Order: sequence, then C-alpha cells, then structure tokens
Amino acid sequence: MPPKDATAAVRESNSAVRDALPFDDTTDFDLADRGFIATLDDGAIRNASGDVVWDAAGYGFVTGDAPDTVNPSLWRQSTLVSKHGLYEVVEGIYQVRGFDLSNITFVESDNGVIVIDPLISEETAAAALALYRAHRGDRKVVAVIFSHSHIDHFGGVLGVTSQADVDSGAVQIIAPDGFLEHAIEENVYAGTAMGRRAGYMYGAKLPRGPKGQVGAGLGQTTSTGVAGILVPTLTITTTGESHTIDGVEIEFQMAPGTEAPSEMHFYFPAWRALCIAENATHTMHNILTLRGAVVRDPRIWSHYLNEAIELYGDRSDVIFSPHHWPTWGGDGVVELLSNTRDLYSYIHDQTLRLLNKGLTGTEIAEQITLPPALEHTWSARGYYGSLSHNVKAVYQRYMGWFDGNPARLWPHPPAALAERYVAAMGGIDAVVGLAQTAFDAGDFRWAATLLDHAIFVQTDHAAARELYADTLEQLGYQAENGTWRNFFLSGAYELREGNFGTPTATNAPTILAELSPEQVFDALAITIDAPRAWDLASITDVTISDLGRSFRLRLRNGVLTYIEREPADGADLTIRLTKQRLLQLAAGDTSTDGIEVEGDFSALADLFSVLDPGDPNFGIVEPLP
Repeated sequence: MPPKDATAAVRESNSAVRDALPFDDTTDFDLADRGFIATLDDGAIRNASGDVVWDAAGYGFVTGDAPDTVNPSLWRQSTLVSKHGLYEVVEGIYQVRGFDLSNITFVESDNGVIVIDPLISEETAAAALALYRAHRGDRKVVAVIFSHSHIDHFGGVLGVTSQADVDSGAVQIIAPDGFLEHAIEENVYAGTAMGRRAGYMYGAKLPRGPKGQVGAGLGQTTSTGVAGILVPTLTITTTGESHTIDGVEIEFQMAPGTEAPSEMHFYFPAWRALCIAENATHTMHNILTLRGAVVRDPRIWSHYLNEAIELYGDRSDVIFSPHHWPTWGGDGVVELLSNTRDLYSYIHDQTLRLLNKGLTGTEIAEQITLPPALEHTWSARGYYGSLSHNVKAVYQRYMGWFDGNPARLWPHPPAALAERYVAAMGGIDAVVGLAQTAFDAGDFRWAATLLDHAIFVQTDHAAARELYADTLEQLGYQAENGTWRNFFLSGAYELREGNFGTPTATNAPTILAELSPEQVFDALAITIDAPRAWDLASITDVTISDLGRSFRLRLRNGVLTYIEREPADGADLTIRLTKQRLLQLAAGDTSTDGIEVEGDFSALADLFSVLDPGDPNFGIVEPLP
C-alpha cells in the first residue's frame, strides 16, 4: 500500500513550525558549502559484488521548500546534511562529507596523511580516500585516529589501511582509553536488539523520498558495506597529552562518558583547529539513543565542553566534527561550544529540579521548554536527539524505570494489558472506532495508543492495521526529529509490508575477532536459556594457548561464571585451544577439531545445548509470537 498524503492537522502543524523558527538565517548553508572541492560523478558506492552500499546522490530530492509530508525544520537539516563531497576545512585539513552517516577527515602530514574517523564501511572509506587523493595527491596513510567507540567512527578503517601496514609500523592507530572494550561490547552484548531497533531508527528499509526516509538528523543514514576494526597502537589516557605524528603536533583532551563511553577531543596547534568528536554538532544529540545504549551523562558532557572552551576556545579559529559542517572564527567556535554546553546542562538540571518536585519523566518531557536563545538556535534543535526523549533518559539515569506510583509498579505486560483495555472499551471494533475519531481530530498520539492495544489483541485485524499505519505515518510527517520520523514510518511500513528484520549488522567478523576471552564468555553467558540449564552443573578449564591464559568456567543454577586461573583438579573437562578456535567454538563449531581434550567433552555439549541466541526479526510494532 503506498504512503498517504499529509492530513490537514499535519499541514497546520508543519506550517506553525515555519512561522516559529528563523528560516531566514542561512548561515549554516554558507558554512556547509564553504570549501567545496569536488564530489563523485556517480554517487553510488558499491561493494566487490557490485551492490550499492551507499548512494551519495540518493537524497537529491531534498531541495527547495519542504513538502507537506516533512517537518520543515527537519527538511532544512536534511538539505544541509545531504550535501556531499570533498571540502577544505583549512589548507592542510580536508573532509569528505555525505559518504556515510559520519564524516571522514584527512590531515596532511610531512610524508602522508592522518585519517580521522573512517566511516562505517570499508567501501565508503575507500571511496572517500580515493576522492581526496584525486584532488590532493596520492599521499600514504600514516595514522588513523578513532575519536570514539561508535562504529561509524572506526568501521571503515580497512578501507584506508590494513593490518599488515599496522603490524609493520607504517601506520599508527590512535584511540582513547577504553576504546576497544567499549567498541566490541556495544556491538556484541546487546547487538541483536540494537541492530533490529537501528533498522527503525535509521529508516533502513524505507524508500527515500518526501513520504519516506529523508535523513536521520546527524547524517542521512548508515552505509551497508563491510565493517571492521583495528586494535589501537597508541592509547590516549590523559588530558593535555601531546604527540607528534609525522610532523603534526596533536594535543588531546579526554572526554569519557559523554556521547560515547570512550571519547576524546583533539587540537591541532599548527592550524588552530579543534576536533570536538561528536560532542558538539549541529543538532541536539542523544542522552539515550532510540536504538538502545547505556544512558549518557549530560552533566559530565557539559563539563568536558566547558573544559574544551577553557583549553582551546581562545586558541581555535575553526572547530570541526565527524558529523555535519565546521564552524569558523573564534567567536563562532566558542558560541557553538557554549550553546551545546548550556543545552546539556539545562536538560540535566531542569529534569532534576522537576523530578525532585515529584514529576515523572513523561510529565517533565511534556512541561519542559528550552530558553528562547536555545530554542531558536539551529544547532540545539532536536533532529537526532530530542528534548522529549532526552528528559526521559535523564529521569531514567537517576530514578530508573519506576515512577513511584504503586499502581505502575506491577502492570500487566503489553499483550495482557491490551486484552484488558480492549475488553473494557467494548471490543476491538469499538477501539478502532475510537481511534478513527481521534485520527480525524488530529490526535494521532491517542489514536496510536488505542491502536497499539488493538494490534496486540488481534494482529491481523485489517481495519486496525490500516488505521494504525496511517496514524504512525502522520506522526512521522510532523516529526522534527529524524529518528522519530524513521521510527514512525518504519512502524507504518511493517504494518503494511511485513517485518523487515535487521537490514544491517554490526557484528562483523573482524570485530568479533577482537573479543577478549572474557567477552567471549560473557557473550555465551548472555545467551543461556536459564530454565533449561537449571539442572546442569559442570566445571570446564579452558586454556587459550596462543594467549597463555587459562580460565575456569562453571555452569550452575542456569548461570555461566568464569575466573582466570590455571587448570586444576575438580574439572569435568579440560580443553586447550587457540583464540581463533575459541571464537569458532563460540560461533557453534562444537567439534573437537583443533582442541586438546581431557575429560568429559559432553559437559561442553550440554552447555551449547541450552544456548538461545537472539532473534534479529523480533516484533516491534507487533507483539512477539
């Protein structure tokens, strides 16, 4: 079923946005165009099989005035973010923007080039490097800097260098303390659920167009090529730490626990240029991303931005990020940092003020407003994060899921709750009738609530499915936040077309290969179907020969625990294997090939018999089977 037109209520809502915001301020358009050099003749970037993994020109429709089906503020942001090509930041620092969700930056050194944040996929990173070299010469890569531990800032590294070049010492890999641990854990521990929800968040299966996916606020969407990782050879641990890389002096500022658990800023004195990582971009960011993550700390985020102002504010002529476009001029640098600092501090402090008056997260989100100066600052608008879900994230960080009302302490789960609500309202047809009345009145939030219950009672109710899809679509059309729009429209898509699963996966083999033994054992423990393992008990000693490390694993009470220790008496099974063979074993190869075995190998078979991996196709807008 094709998408519908915007209703009168949505057109009115979007018109109000046009009237409220300073659309005559075109400064960002001047900044986004500044320094443009060239782009690809063919915007399609393909993998080795010829499949398109990114289409840089795919958002060419985002131009001119916003259509009725897109919030005009989001349309403005998408127009800016859809610009693509090679840009000069200053002479010697260049960015390729619009080749992935993130930017890749090239800093020219004495004998080559330093690469900052090489995108998600090796194909897009390689295309960006080729474009840079076509206009700046065939400079060799001498170092790669990962600003933080999210995959759009390291996943394409094998498109700009290789493990062999790192092993030979020809290329350094520079990252903040804790990078590898956090990069691996985020893509493995809750990776299945995050990946499924990321398909909604980035609108991965939505058609591109005014009634479909128009962007995600931070960037347009995610590429779908091959992701990888390389282990850092230089770990930054201290603010003020300075290194000279092939003649380029770089000063570092640690910023852990901000937009990522492992993150850093860095400054180039020769160019008076500051890379602020992802902590100050041209959008409000997420305190808790809709795909799922550990709740971030806006208080510490604000602190590190304040520190950056003190350290670099009067020393910087340009600030750039691995997202969006740079800001030039000392006053502009300080203004961007100050506004972003104030934004996160305001959200934190005002949420705490109101929760201490007894308001719940949902109530605070409805009540809180930004000060006019921030409300009318484009870089503080909620294109990727939103004021609504960020407030709820702060509440969650301090207060947890329970809002203190005892009636909400032990509610029924969604399906059981839906049955009771629908029965109380007179049956599913009556609920759909109420939802239609709400839809016609433009109260799409209430219509969605009613239809959520209806679908969780009778998934195949045709009228409920159609109206629910129409309702979510209208909510998407008026959303200023790109990820909200994608969530709403992805829900509508699945109601009409069926479950699209998880279009992209972040647990690439090269990433999994860097799992530590502890992370391998944690990943196994997470997937144990505990009730099936209640009666199993075993002790297994595991020696990883090429690492020279040994662990004792104990399965008991449906729980797998481990401790590092040498093999000893009392084990049911003792095995010796390489790290690579351990990874194969964890992936399901339970043969004895390549494993030295002493004792009862069935203990391992028993463990693997109760593993229950995640489902990348679980229902989101529909109930689980």
